[in-house]
Amino acid sequence: MESRVRKAEKLVERNMKGNDASHDASHVWRVRDLALSLARRVTECDTSDDTSVEIQTMYPSFVGGVVELAALLHDIGDYKYLRDPSEEKIVENFLEDEGLEESKKMRILNIIKKMGFKDEIAGLANAEFSPEFGVVQDADRLDAIGAIGIARCFTFGGSRNRVLHDPAIKPRSDVSKEQYMKKEEQTTVNHFHEKLLKLKDLMKTEAGQRRAEKRHKFMEEFLMEFYEEWDGKA
Repeated sequence: MESRVRKAEKLVERNMKGNDASHDASHVWRVRDLALSLARRVTECDTSDDTSVEIQTMYPSFVGGVVELAALLHDIGDYKYLRDPSEEKIVENFLEDEGLEESKKMRILNIIKKMGFKDEIAGLANAEFSPEFGVVQDADRLDAIGAIGIARCFTFGGSRNRVLHDPAIKPRSDVSKEQYMKKEEQTTVNHFHEKLLKLKDLMKTEAGQRRAEKRHKFMEEFLMEFYEEWDGKA
């Protein structure tokens, strides 16, 4: 497994090298570390839940196998950075070449394919989810909020030459999957209202919810200061 993880890390470095800093290898390393940390909290603390028995039984494969590989590979083939349609198959081909057993391969691919915010908007997210899915998705969403999330949001907006803020362009309260993916005529600051401020309430694990509270509050305070400075009041 350690050798397979090292190969996955090299795949990340190779395929995400040209991305802007909002979706680069450093983002992946942070998500991996967060996912493993959340997984450990689940196995250590959620002893009152029946699923925790299952988690503890399959530990350490829960931490060192499916979770780590899914976290490492989750952004390869991201639609926002596709240069060629063949890139959508990179992860699947990698897992196939590594000879990963079919059950693990499908668990990893299912996590990656269903963890996006756009799928939750479209109602495609499963009401029932595995503990593995919960920690990987929560880790990715934690990296989208708080101080790091703010930095990533403005980095991505700048890479797409997006308007910083325009009071005349209001955040959309009900965004379809298609609108979210296109993001036409939207500002960077509106992304906070259309996605980032919603993530706290979409966390799947108790550990993720606890960490999201602090990061969410930081974003709210940042936006209050931002609007005051924009209006010349601060």
